[in-house]
Amino acid sequence: MKLVVATKNRDKFREIKAMLHGLDLELICSADIDGLPDIDEDQDTILANSIKKAKETADYTNLPAIADDTGFFVTALNDEPGVFAARYAGENCSYTDNVNKMLKNMTGKTDRRARFETIVSLAFPGKSETVSMKGVVLGSIIEEPHGREGFGYDPIFVPEGYDQTFAELPDTVKNKISHRAKAFDAILPLLKESLKTK
Repeated sequence: MKLVVATKNRDKFREIKAMLHGLDLELICSADIDGLPDIDEDQDTILANSIKKAKETADYTNLPAIADDTGFFVTALNDEPGVFAARYAGENCSYTDNVNKMLKNMTGKTDRRARFETIVSLAFPGKSETVSMKGVVLGSIIEEPHGREGFGYDPIFVPEGYDQTFAELPDTVKNKISHRAKAFDAILPLLKESLKTK
């Protein structure tokens, strides 16, 4: 059974592949599909973006597709950057650009609370209905980057209950406790059931 992971981000695909390794599936990254157009993540919520990516990818490839969208919500910044986490520092910005902007905006802030939220959506070609599940991890922002693993805001985010950033924790730990892991854990039973009936 083939399942398209609707992302062209190789880092994200690697994480998702590890989370779905126990399934009898051939996982295909969107980046490996010739001619697949970029999907404009122009929705106002991570739920709407996740659904849009899954549906458009499923319809284009004529294969089941799974997509996620993640927001980063910082309490002291009125929940910014939220749905705009990936392009916080502007279009075509790097992970480092986003981290640097976040640290600058957090200068002098005593409330360092933050959370990651991920919505995962599963869509089938020609079907209007989708299934979506949510994962959340709470934590805080430190004052300078630590660690070399992970991507995005991982070097400055320490999850609750830990004293290391996501970028310092081994993948085996992060892939059990992260927002993305929680969302995929929640959708796994539905994914298994859906694939049985297709």
